[in-house]
Amino acid sequence: MRIVERSLQIPIRWDRNILSDIRDSVSEHLGGDSIPVRFIVSESSGRYMSVEVGVLEPTNSETLPAMPDIFHLAKRSWENTDSFNVVFIVPTGIGAEIGGHAGDATPVARMLAQVCDTLITHPNVVNASDVNEMPDNGLYVEGSVLSRLLMGTVGLRRTRSNRVLVALDAFHDARWVDSAINAVNAARSTYGLETPGIVVLDEPLRLMSEYADSGRATGEVVGLDGLLRAFDQQRGRFDAVAVASSVEVPIAWHMEYFSSSGEMVNPWGGVEALLTHAASSIYNVPTAHAPMMESDEVAAVDPGVVDPRMAAEIISITFLQCVLKGLQKSPRMVTDPQHMIAPGTITASDVSCLVIPDGCIGLPTLAALEQGIPVIAVRENRNLMRNDLANLPWNEGQLNIVENYWEAAGVLAALRAGMSPDSVRRPLGPVSRITPTRAQKSDG
Repeated sequence: MRIVERSLQIPIRWDRNILSDIRDSVSEHLGGDSIPVRFIVSESSGRYMSVEVGVLEPTNSETLPAMPDIFHLAKRSWENTDSFNVVFIVPTGIGAEIGGHAGDATPVARMLAQVCDTLITHPNVVNASDVNEMPDNGLYVEGSVLSRLLMGTVGLRRTRSNRVLVALDAFHDARWVDSAINAVNAARSTYGLETPGIVVLDEPLRLMSEYADSGRATGEVVGLDGLLRAFDQQRGRFDAVAVASSVEVPIAWHMEYFSSSGEMVNPWGGVEALLTHAASSIYNVPTAHAPMMESDEVAAVDPGVVDPRMAAEIISITFLQCVLKGLQKSPRMVTDPQHMIAPGTITASDVSCLVIPDGCIGLPTLAALEQGIPVIAVRENRNLMRNDLANLPWNEGQLNIVENYWEAAGVLAALRAGMSPDSVRRPLGPVSRITPTRAQKSDG
């Protein structure tokens, strides 16, 4: 089986049950022989939206594994105001000005964490090769799990530590396989990573990078069967999985990327997200991917001093430590409705706000819309997505569009205090006067 991405045009129906309509339209286009694992609206204008859907599909006659419906929403009944918990997302592969490279949204995450009780974010925000500086009150959650959290179909429970299984594609240059093994042992000897071991895949796992028509980074995953067998055979021995394999990127892209001063979209992350979305959804465990060095030829590329947002990639050999450190304490997933109501489980009812780059419409944004969760959209975090968020049918005051993350932190502080964010701005207009209209008498 493989994971690929399909580009579709579907009708815009903002005034109806949006998620249900999108599910029906996607299903109609894809047919019944593939399962959606990732969904992005790259552009919405006029009567149609351009969407890009990552799908799991068979390559022969194999049976696809059972997976949750990514469009299913379990509506929350209320917001739990006992704590103020924020979801912070920078979607992978969209060329975001902040968070589009190597963990360069980490300073934003650490700042936003100061104005909330818990900051829930995903690997793309904080993964920086050998560096992972998650805030102390942060939760490291795979992207599809964040979507399901906001959809109300998954809960999160904190853990002291996870048993992290490492799945290694050994159909590769022995030098880089050894480097990955050394990275795992370094994690064990320095910050006490617990692992049942390194499972060597019995067939190549190929991640091939490409760009979608929108310019987003995406790709294709082939050889997923070997990874799923490893999960099955080790079931019960792990709580999270780190996957280390190469991402096939033309060598010319390496030099172009590192010499682009951040203008070129990072070509690695998009296809990695397809893999981790599928794996986390099938097994309900945190999953993250680290790209192994492709070859000695790539390792010999010397780009010199690069844009600071890319520097973490230049100084690493394995790109694995950020993944291992993040997964070590990634929260456990809870899917049983009875267990989701247990004390200490974070669910959609516990989410106080979602922070995204402006223009981004995916499952997290649509889930927040339906759940009544306030959304802060940041203009300064420019990206490839072409959507006007104001066109969505928000409740009054639900959407807050700000210029930068400094302002986002201020809006979060106001929301946490239970204040209207507009109350600290000037001019402060007068309250509207509403005159009720009299009911018309019936002639009968």
